[in-house]
Amino acid sequence: MSELSVWMCPVCGELLTDSGNSLKCSKNHCFDKARSGYVNLLPVSRKHAKLPGDNPEMVRARRNFLEKNYYQHLQNALCDAVKNYLPADGILLDAGCGEGYYTKKISSSLPDGAFCCGVDISKIAVDFSARQDKRTQYAVGSVFHLPVVDSSCNMLVSVFAPYAGTEFVRVLKSKSYLIMAIPSAFHLWELKQAVYDKPYENQVKDYHLDDFRFLEKINCEKRIFLDSPEDIQNLFQMTPYAYRTGAPERERLQALQSFEVQTAFEILIYQKEA
Repeated sequence: MSELSVWMCPVCGELLTDSGNSLKCSKNHCFDKARSGYVNLLPVSRKHAKLPGDNPEMVRARRNFLEKNYYQHLQNALCDAVKNYLPADGILLDAGCGEGYYTKKISSSLPDGAFCCGVDISKIAVDFSARQDKRTQYAVGSVFHLPVVDSSCNMLVSVFAPYAGTEFVRVLKSKSYLIMAIPSAFHLWELKQAVYDKPYENQVKDYHLDDFRFLEKINCEKRIFLDSPEDIQNLFQMTPYAYRTGAPERERLQALQSFEVQTAFEILIYQKEA
């Protein structure tokens, strides 16, 4: 399916077509493919930093943790949900795909007639995705300015990524599907108990989304055992807690040699209203 494209020129908004080593639009704006195969469609004007998105340390921590399949139960549940709703010849977009752990598995589970693409603002993460997944097309871009043409996708998947409602509505066809994975209230509760004096629940927002009809919620829970300090540190680095944790709490975390913790996710299924 490499000849198929949903990519949009970030300069003029025209459809980009594959010309071998680059993507071009009808107005001759050209975007070269990186050696790993992805294309950078994030304009300099939309960068908020020199290297937007996750830094190398964060990408490495997440990759090392996920490659040990601690979250394989979520990966499998997402694949099952996609199979239940995506048409056999459908186009799926993973918006905020990161290093591609979920994207690759979803893509490999699709029928031959279906097509998968992934977008993330982190060039480092997208490069890793493209290197280890040649079935999927990857691009650097923001979920708030998706480099994807209007009404081109049958499904959009968002796993722990920012919600960009206006853009999600724009790129989805009428009556197409949105699948979101979010942490539920007590996800990683034991980790918080071990690190913080006053652990707090995750805030799960109301399921209502403008322009979408809520169809179902799938609970995905499993207790996992982390048998090394490295895995514990990698898990912590994947979470938002890493940004707002002080030195005393980090010392508690570093003292942990092994750990059992509850993982608790919610998979939310929506359909775009006609």
